[in-house]
Amino acid sequence: MTSRIKGFYLLSVEERIKLIAEQSNLTNEEVEALKSGLPLELADAMVENVIGHISVPLGVAANFKVNGKEVFIPMATEEPSVIAAASNAARAAYELGGIFTSSSGTVMRGQIQVLNIGDPHGARAKIFEHKDEIIEHCNAKDPTLVKLGGGVKDIEVHLIDTAKETMVVVHLIVDTKDAMGANAVNTMAESVSPLIERITNGRVVLRIISNLADKRIVRARGEFSTDMLGGMEIAKNIVSAYEFADADPYRAATHNKGVMNGITAAVLASGNDTRAVEAGAHAYAARTGRYRSLTTWELNKEGNLVGTLELPLAVGIVGGATKTHPVAKAALKIMGVQSAEELAGYIAAVGLVENLASLRALSAEGIQSGHMRLHAKNLAVMAGATGDIIDRVVQQAVEEKDFRYDRILEITNSLRGE
Repeated sequence: MTSRIKGFYLLSVEERIKLIAEQSNLTNEEVEALKSGLPLELADAMVENVIGHISVPLGVAANFKVNGKEVFIPMATEEPSVIAAASNAARAAYELGGIFTSSSGTVMRGQIQVLNIGDPHGARAKIFEHKDEIIEHCNAKDPTLVKLGGGVKDIEVHLIDTAKETMVVVHLIVDTKDAMGANAVNTMAESVSPLIERITNGRVVLRIISNLADKRIVRARGEFSTDMLGGMEIAKNIVSAYEFADADPYRAATHNKGVMNGITAAVLASGNDTRAVEAGAHAYAARTGRYRSLTTWELNKEGNLVGTLELPLAVGIVGGATKTHPVAKAALKIMGVQSAEELAGYIAAVGLVENLASLRALSAEGIQSGHMRLHAKNLAVMAGATGDIIDRVVQQAVEEKDFRYDRILEITNSLRGE
């Protein structure tokens, strides 16, 4: 398999599907799922009060090599230029080895909030005295996870000072293996709460997973050819743009949005929880007390750009929509993932490369040049263009450098009247 296919974006939709299906050994049913999306009866089983479903375009990012493996990465997004940007930027790392990733594991935190404690330090000590009992109680609720090597591995006890009192907060440290883990962690936290109350003589209120998955950190690193990015001046501008984002939260918010353009699209395509991943990423960006860049960019001795990304990524390949949504299942098969950690690595790789694509555009021709060309397709469709007229409208808009909707409407009407 190779993710480097010259002119991939020039292929028709059917040609792309055929190529991906052949390389990923997709069945006819999986190919049909890519084309038709989510059946209404399945949507009705997934959420409440169903009246339909909304489709988001699903594409694949090409030119990715992650930990030595060639991979197409499915991305679900409505925003033009995101998939093209990732594919283009990935080329700059391909010949230099691609993207390399590592993970701290698949451990999540469950929080149990205990109130009305007169002696919080004493209660904390009591909880640790009953540590083995607490862990045993929790693990009895999910013997399958324990059999797979997961389950509660430890506990932490935090004292949180608030305006009214000092809360005692028990953290269950749970290895959720190939699941994102929310259901398992929440079940354990709820089931052990009466025991916590008996130990502390306090009152348990909240019992829920934390989406700041700081024990489930994924790191991605890539070396990118300065020549392929447009030269040393652009590379230096990229480093300067990163330094700006790391120092200024107003810039960091948009900088990290560029990271999440790639990450959220890949998370959604795999059927995972985009809101949980986004919450964890932004909380992690503020872990020093100031909101900062999730990425770093440096120039190495060879004169190439080196980028790194570090963030919590709680994603799974079992449970939830990853096993019920037919398109999500097909997306996982396209990537050939064998574990949640492998999936998280691919998603982090997309986030790093997507950030580079944004910074490169900002450091050179500006963000609107490539974006508006792709956005013009949407405007052409809005104006009523169909078939080959769409491309002709876009081409004329590009030549005129005029992407206003009223002008695209004029062009469309003119071409349709031929």
